Amino acid sequence: MFLKVQLPWNVVIPAESLDTKGLMLQKSIIIRLLDDFSTKKATKELGYFLALTTLDNIGEGRVRQHSGDVLFPVLFSCITFKLHRGEILEGVVHKILKHGVFLRCGPVENIYLSNQKMRDYRYVPGENPIFMNDKMSRIEKEVAVRFIVIGTKYIEAEKDFQAVVSLEGDFLGPVGPVS
Repeated sequence: MFLKVQLPWNVVIPAESLDTKGLMLQKSIIIRLLDDFSTKKATKELGYFLALTTLDNIGEGRVRQHSGDVLFPVLFSCITFKLHRGEILEGVVHKILKHGVFLRCGPVENIYLSNQKMRDYRYVPGENPIFMNDKMSRIEKEVAVRFIVIGTKYIEAEKDFQAVVSLEGDFLGPVGPVS
């Protein structure tokens, strides 16, 4: 699910980057904020940080005594992406194992669909292994699959999410190859 959130942030501008012209200062603040934002990646509460949409407010700068750098409190809006239990999404298969498949959905790389959660499908080994059902529907690499999220886990050290998903439900399963 995509969320639009407003966040407070502290941006530190090095003393050598300061300029008497307001536009240069604003540009420095925006560039530094974008750098900080891109390295943050994700949080457990908000999910993955995708895009900074607006810079809503720049507070009054405070000079740091030891370095001479200036700290500006800012308020900005951004778009985030987080998986929620019970949500129906589409992902693309990128790895097939005997006991299930791994999918990608947006910024999430580790979405696991166990063979136990796709009961109609059976594993077909070979050079390019697949899962296939009696109706000849195939789950193979680069196929888009509609699934329901069973659970998620946030890995703090990697700032990444993992998810376990299922095909148990109406209108779930392969929807076709990715273009």
